[in-house]
Amino acid sequence: MKALWLGSLFFAMCFHALPSEAGPITEGEKRSCNDDYKKFCGSYGLESNALRDCMDRVGHSLSHDCVDALIDAGEVSRAEVERRKNNGK
Repeated sequence: MKALWLGSLFFAMCFHALPSEAGPITEGEKRSCNDDYKKFCGSYGLESNALRDCMDRVGHSLSHDCVDALIDAGEVSRAEVERRKNNGK
């Protein structure tokens, strides 16, 4: 019984950790991040979690306008952007 409970707990934790589905890209993101997308993440499909992961990895290289558009779209918070600037990530 304990093994069943632990298995259920493990499954629930894994399911909870899965990223949510990627949402639609806003007009601001399309306008401000087009060049960044092509330069850094063009091999990933639009509105995919893989694209968002890529943009997250290269965040330090993204243009200021693109970062602002991502903040406006709710993809990242201004606090997270500032934290990464301060930590050099």
